[in-house]
Amino acid sequence: MNDVTSLVSSHNEWRLEKCINLQPSENVTSKEVRQILSSDMGHRYTLPINQEVHGSFVENAYRGTRYIDEIETIGESLAREIFSAKYATLKPLSGHIAGMIMLLATCKKGDRILVIDAKHGGYDGYLQEGMPDMFGLKVDHLPFDETKWNVDSDKAVKKIIEYRPRLIVFGASFILFPYEIATIREVAEKVGASIGYDGSHVLGLIAGGVFQNPLKEGVDILTGSTHKTFFGPQGGLLMCRDEELAERVNENFFWRVMDNAHWNRIAALTQALKEVKRYGSEYARQVVKNAKKLAAELDQQGIPMKYPNLGYTECHQIHVEESGLKKLWNLTLNEFAVKLERCDLIVDAMGRIGSNEVTRYGASEADMFYIANLMIKALRGENVKGEVNVLRSKMKINYCFE
Repeated sequence: MNDVTSLVSSHNEWRLEKCINLQPSENVTSKEVRQILSSDMGHRYTLPINQEVHGSFVENAYRGTRYIDEIETIGESLAREIFSAKYATLKPLSGHIAGMIMLLATCKKGDRILVIDAKHGGYDGYLQEGMPDMFGLKVDHLPFDETKWNVDSDKAVKKIIEYRPRLIVFGASFILFPYEIATIREVAEKVGASIGYDGSHVLGLIAGGVFQNPLKEGVDILTGSTHKTFFGPQGGLLMCRDEELAERVNENFFWRVMDNAHWNRIAALTQALKEVKRYGSEYARQVVKNAKKLAAELDQQGIPMKYPNLGYTECHQIHVEESGLKKLWNLTLNEFAVKLERCDLIVDAMGRIGSNEVTRYGASEADMFYIANLMIKALRGENVKGEVNVLRSKMKINYCFE
């Protein structure tokens, strides 16, 4: 039986050196970020309190934290600057937990929320049986225009007036185009609703000034994962533009949703924020260019893609047209993914393809033709592992300080 270190070594060799990864939910970090993740900070705690606890004043529940605390301060400052926020925290362990804190900070038991339905790409965690049931919230769905793959703003305004939610949540797992936030902001203020934006998939694009800037456009609270278009370690971020809301966010951290926030991750995320500040705009623009080009090449070469009339996408994701795939290739989305993986081409099994990781490795629009061609060959049953490996070997980590 292989031991753990051997399996990790095999995984690293395969995924980091031989595969071309086109999953929109993953990315790779720089050497500096990886080194920080494996540092001594992974063994340590910090818990600044600066108040009386059980009868005695406590500055910090733990000692030896001077460098950890300084790094967190730097990270929060960078996040506020990058996302145009008044408040930011790096503490959430994931985008899901950041979303959980968003619900707790904006809603009380019995409140109503409006979210994007899963059948329109919405995140399952916000559906009734997910986090809302845990917190006693009632869920309904934002009207959606499938021809534009976006929220139907006119119908949403009517729904908000009728439903009177406490929170409206933008953002989705299957996302292609920016949302029209200004119209919703106006009606939300009238009914006393907050607006949240789960930017898990597009957080790196938002940071790079591409796609849209939710907090500037009227969103109250922005959450997201830090390892999709944002090229940090796995984890979460939460930002908001209101001090009162920030206080409610803080009330729901320690002793409620979280305890240890994993300070090696926070330090690594701070390093990634520095990289995003320096290279994020260039990276984000190239991600979108590559996604559009890859979709066009796949469509032209025989893999049908959704929304060619809308330019396919305005982010990192492109979506395979499922019925066309079945008609042309006699494959389900899962079979499509399995067949590509046999040739070291990795896509998810849900019909999404992402340009974020290959862009991180320096891929340009010219490379999208070759990637599309390799995918077509793989679907035809040709063994293109060698070609995939050669192309992958030419890709080196980019948009960082290495």
